[in-house]
Amino acid sequence: MGMYVVELDRPWTETPFIFQGFYLESDEQLETLKQYCKTVFVDPDPPKLAEPIALKPLAPRPAASGGASQLDLSRIGKVRYAELAPVEREVKQAEVAYKGTTDLAIEAVEAVRAGRTLDTPRVEQAVRGMTESVLRNPDALLLFSQLKEKGDYTTSHAVDVAVYMTAFGRFLQLPTEDISLLGYLGLLQDVGKTRLPTELLNKRNRLSEAEFAQAKQHVQYSVEILQETPGLPPGLPELAVLHHERQDGSGYPKGLKGRDIGLLGSIAGIVDTFDALTARRPYAEPVPPSAALSMLYKWRGAFFDPVLVEQFIRCIGIFPLGSTVELNSGEIGIVIAQNVEKRLQPRVMVIRDAAGNPLKPQKLLDLSRGLKAPNGEPYRIRRTLEYGRIPVTAESLFND
Repeated sequence: MGMYVVELDRPWTETPFIFQGFYLESDEQLETLKQYCKTVFVDPDPPKLAEPIALKPLAPRPAASGGASQLDLSRIGKVRYAELAPVEREVKQAEVAYKGTTDLAIEAVEAVRAGRTLDTPRVEQAVRGMTESVLRNPDALLLFSQLKEKGDYTTSHAVDVAVYMTAFGRFLQLPTEDISLLGYLGLLQDVGKTRLPTELLNKRNRLSEAEFAQAKQHVQYSVEILQETPGLPPGLPELAVLHHERQDGSGYPKGLKGRDIGLLGSIAGIVDTFDALTARRPYAEPVPPSAALSMLYKWRGAFFDPVLVEQFIRCIGIFPLGSTVELNSGEIGIVIAQNVEKRLQPRVMVIRDAAGNPLKPQKLLDLSRGLKAPNGEPYRIRRTLEYGRIPVTAESLFND
């Protein structure tokens, strides 16, 4: 007990454990390991992570306190998606897709505020570009969205939620039409905020009860706007009403529970909450991604479906894309791609040497390949650094 299990004799994705790497602290964990593995590897000097969720031993699925899913999960796992392009090649297309979607989000806000209808062909073009990029390689668009300087919260939140939702849909191996629908939903489910007073959206202090009641009206406004827009996917307005509902019935506007929220609505609620927590809002500072994942994990089974929460944690990863990490060589890098089977060994772009000097050209390391650091040991991540501590853009990582 107390040992740090760093590797199994089979892919982590085939076991109930949420993260690659955990401290052995219970008989339940040990029995689960016995069921799935004949051999495990322990690390006497595990990585020191700045944020606590990666160090907490998470219970096997389904979580004891979270319970089983109330949703119909039959659409999950229907399609096996292959990586069609490496992240360093796909990032160019991801940049085009992200900028196009951002421009569309800005235009949509301006159109609705001016009383015009949404430009459906432009929306379709933006969602198609985003979906196609995610299907080729989801890491590129996720990385670009994480490292991109944010503008207005309403538009950047819409774009980033759409990116997360399409990437999560691909991770769940949903049918392509569902992934595309998640893109539409993430982009447009908050479009009703354009009908709220600007001073309400930008208020820095806690909303009064009356102001909160007014803010909640954005959901119905979104439904109305989408119903008035021809050419959108069928059922989109009905889905847009769901992202503030909660599994225990404590959400709004209808107080729906579990199964009534449905799979796509439940995904929307998880992703919307995660992005809001990690974004800079007028009334709140962003929290690190791992802290946001800890909060979602705590709320699983109450506010959110437990199985989807745990799958979302797997999707985001133990070292989220865009994380700044220190390697055991003392070098500093940015996580640019996940390794699904070996989550402690992502691909890292080294941007500073051990003395803290910028590297030109930068060095790309795939930690899963056992590459040796200058001290002769295999490269590994020693710790994560404060999120955003070293300003860097996706363009700078790949243009040198």
